[in-house]
Amino acid sequence: MDVGGVAELCLGPVAESYPPQCSGIPLEGWSWEGVDGSEASGDARWGAYAVAGAYDGETLTVTGPPILLALYDPIRPEDPTGGEPGSTDQATLEAVQAELPERLGSSFVSSSIESGYVWVDVVWDDGTLQDAADATYGEDVVVVRSALRE
Repeated sequence: MDVGGVAELCLGPVAESYPPQCSGIPLEGWSWEGVDGSEASGDARWGAYAVAGAYDGETLTVTGPPILLALYDPIRPEDPTGGEPGSTDQATLEAVQAELPERLGSSFVSSSIESGYVWVDVVWDDGTLQDAADATYGEDVVVVRSALRE
């Protein structure tokens, strides 16, 4: 999403207004030159792309041309649960899920309860957030997934 020349990579929910609205991480080095599939309205321009870059904890510096999301076929990450259901009760999972947005702050993207786990999507985790979740809630309660991948 680019509004008034300020581009950011939207992670998480996008308001389906026209133009759409979202928040994300700043993009450094983004250019619309030669990029197909974008739409524009007023001073906003947007599209759905896979973007390669280097993340410094605050900004994603673009390192290659974006790929239209419809043409992007990522490798699915391994299931860290091994397909085994979790054993934590629903009430505990709901309580944990309710705490996560405040605990994770701007790192939090979204969460859901599935197969006996709280699955939480964050901007980036190098393993630190998963370790903290395990220490706080116990192992096999929270599964942390990064929106940005190496």
